[in-house]
Amino acid sequence: MTSRREFLKSSSAAMAAVACTPLLFAKAPAARIPIAFSTLGCPAWDWKKILEFASQHGFSAIELRGLQGNMDLPSNPIFSPDRIDQTKSDIAAAKLKIACVSSSANLYWDDPEKRAKDLSDARRFIDLASSLGAPYVRVFGGKAPDDKAPAPDDATKKRVAAGLRELGEYAGPRKVTVILESHDHFTSSATLRDVMHAADSPHVGLLWDAHHTFASSHEDPEFTVKQLGQWIRHTHLKDSVGEGEDRKYVLTGRGTVPIARQIKALQSIGYKGFYCFEWEKVWHPDLQDPEIAIADYAKVVGQCLGDAKACGL
Repeated sequence: MTSRREFLKSSSAAMAAVACTPLLFAKAPAARIPIAFSTLGCPAWDWKKILEFASQHGFSAIELRGLQGNMDLPSNPIFSPDRIDQTKSDIAAAKLKIACVSSSANLYWDDPEKRAKDLSDARRFIDLASSLGAPYVRVFGGKAPDDKAPAPDDATKKRVAAGLRELGEYAGPRKVTVILESHDHFTSSATLRDVMHAADSPHVGLLWDAHHTFASSHEDPEFTVKQLGQWIRHTHLKDSVGEGEDRKYVLTGRGTVPIARQIKALQSIGYKGFYCFEWEKVWHPDLQDPEIAIADYAKVVGQCLGDAKACGL
């Protein structure tokens, strides 16, 4: 395995080579699959650096999940009415797309006030996505901190499905689809299928966080995709080592998560969405810096379909 020092040296050389190119934005090789990364992984970067780094490393899109520590994206000045046109021009100039606008809204709430607040927040994110021409807004099913059950009960699933259906009705006319992330209580295929069937909306789908269905629900990717493929619109990929609460995130292809199989499972159903890197630097500041981890993902997934050994790493 390449040492951190060796990787830093090679990464720095690669970045220097990119910086010397006469074009501000490098064109992604045709052989690449459509890769993206979430801004959750680069909380210190400004907007210009996010776009330039994405384009220089062959990404097709970015997922918006906070900018410089502000998770309330609709309130960010770059999306204000007097600046959003320039922001959209910046995205187009970088030859990028917005893969998804990710909210923090939870739909499990039984409390009317908390439920109303999160639904209202989700609608604000839907409005932003619509203004940007982004296809998806992410929401969570969520889980109460004191809920120790291994899976949500029927009442909770019904509330989540009802919230998805309500948001889908709002999002549809705005050309946005609301996607539920496989996260928290909602990681098993059985649970997610129940919710999708109950939501029963053409404007609702799934964000497959492939790490969580594997690490939390112990599902093989081929099984998950067979069960849920018809609803998968967007995908998060990340790698880790360890078990349970002791799992630690590692660079792509160096852990025990079957990244290559996850990609091939999606390809087998003709998946047309983005393969998005979610490096949780915001929540885990001890992780490798984004300059290393995001560039590494572009190589391992963009060129070697999740197989680090195929990249010589």
